[in-house]
Amino acid sequence: MYLFTVLGNLLIILAVTSDPHLHIRMYFFLSNLSLIDISFTSTTVPKLLMNLQSHSTAISYGGCLTQMSLFITFACTDSMLLTAMAYDRFVAICHPLHYSCIMNPRLCVSLLWVSFTLGLLESLLHSLIVLQLTFFRTVAIANFFCHPSQLLHLACTDSFSNEIVMCVIGIMLGVLRASGILFSYCQILPSIFKIPSAAGKYKAFSTCGSHLPIVSLFYGTGLGEYFGSALSTSPRNHVVASVMYAVVTPLLNPFIYSLRNRDISRGLERFHSRTFSVFAPAASR
Repeated sequence: MYLFTVLGNLLIILAVTSDPHLHIRMYFFLSNLSLIDISFTSTTVPKLLMNLQSHSTAISYGGCLTQMSLFITFACTDSMLLTAMAYDRFVAICHPLHYSCIMNPRLCVSLLWVSFTLGLLESLLHSLIVLQLTFFRTVAIANFFCHPSQLLHLACTDSFSNEIVMCVIGIMLGVLRASGILFSYCQILPSIFKIPSAAGKYKAFSTCGSHLPIVSLFYGTGLGEYFGSALSTSPRNHVVASVMYAVVTPLLNPFIYSLRNRDISRGLERFHSRTFSVFAPAASR
């Protein structure tokens, strides 16, 4: 599964970067989303595979903090890129005449840097909170990676104040981004129905239809697991949700975009043709 995730997202990156037809704003965000997805799943799955191979689930305190920091950085960046992609679709569909002016290259690069910077800041915030906590020498984390909300449950300090902190962070940094995406699509859907041509409606629905499943799966399971782990006394019940947004979502991303998006499908076909034309003469010698 991890290999399919890396290869699938890598193909999206190669198709977008090598095909001039895909050098537009939407696919700029998509290629960076694929890069972040590779990094996102690489913070947890390799360690899980190593644990299964060695039959040991131990992780050091420093290793746990490092994994948690990287996980939060890429998870936040991923969610910010999904929000930026929703805004890109909002401008393209609701304000098509001003799209090139609003979504200029400078703004796109700025949104990318803001996404990564906010990811670093959120990671730093969680790390500072965890570093102030006291833990027993040996604790058991009921998940396959070091999730911050579950680390707070394992602390020897007051759990109620920790839960309040987690809820505030989740509302400020998670729910607000999800609300931004929801607002964008509340504006997009009426605009799509106003498009006179059937071909125009289909193209608009195809681009949004590729984005919505990823957003729904990522935010639905991610926020549910985040708040559930912070408020529930049985964190084991949330392992499935962790797998869905930390492993399954990065895996489905390239498949959903390649199957539902004609531009990406054609880009992958052109990339395959160019690659085959390069290696075929060498193989025949």
